[in-house]
Amino acid sequence: MKKTDLKDQDLLFAITEMAAGLIDADLGGNVLKKRIALAGMGKRSSSRVLVASKFLRRWFFLFGFTKNEKSNVIDDELIYLQETAKRLFHLSDLEIEASIFAGELKELMNNDK
Repeated sequence: MKKTDLKDQDLLFAITEMAAGLIDADLGGNVLKKRIALAGMGKRSSSRVLVASKFLRRWFFLFGFTKNEKSNVIDDELIYLQETAKRLFHLSDLEIEASIFAGELKELMNNDK
């Protein structure tokens, strides 16, 4: 994804909306699509993010793109993202913590709660 004005708080807000059922598309294999409006732009012409979620318990940001970069992911990309989601959900809490410590994953915290 090209550099955009997408901030951590934008991702957290998108997760809040998705947890409330506002999901733009369920792509299967625990991969969900959400449009995120950027400052000064509507949702229609801004960013799309693909996240992995299983039973709405954990959320992993997988991929982001703007509409002018690509219209959607192709089948091969979706299969790869679904396999990535599957691997992420097989990680234990300890493995996730180690991945965060190693810089392989980044944890976003909502400080508003």
